[in-house]
Amino acid sequence: MDEDGRRKTRYQGAIVRDDRILLIEHRVHATGKSHWLLPGGGREDGETEEACVLREMLEETHLEVTLERLLMEEATPNDRVYQGRKTYLCRVTVGEASPGAEPEPEHSDVYAITDVRWLDLKDPSRWGEAITSDGKTYPELARIRQLLGYGP
Repeated sequence: MDEDGRRKTRYQGAIVRDDRILLIEHRVHATGKSHWLLPGGGREDGETEEACVLREMLEETHLEVTLERLLMEEATPNDRVYQGRKTYLCRVTVGEASPGAEPEPEHSDVYAITDVRWLDLKDPSRWGEAITSDGKTYPELARIRQLLGYGP
């Protein structure tokens, strides 16, 4: 962590299969509110970026994946937890997606992973308002779509 209490980088996976991308739902215990995001989290001591992404994908989605490449890296100045994020393009090798667990007590006491959802990268009009109205997740997905050649 930095002096402001934020972790340096969030490592996340854009898991893509059959022109669809996987999101997980975080539901806050105290309020019942939820939001959708790419699976991911922070590195553990001595862990490589790649090992972090593989571990986070397994913990949060029950999927074993392979990393194809670093898809994007960006600063996140308005994020309360992370200063930046790195998104790796991932492909499923083993498993069916299902809600995983947040093993860190400081996080699992606040929220739970309650659902997973595959979004059609070819047709964002079918993503639903919970995603299209999200000022953080929707722009991130739009950039991923563009980088993968699905849209402008």
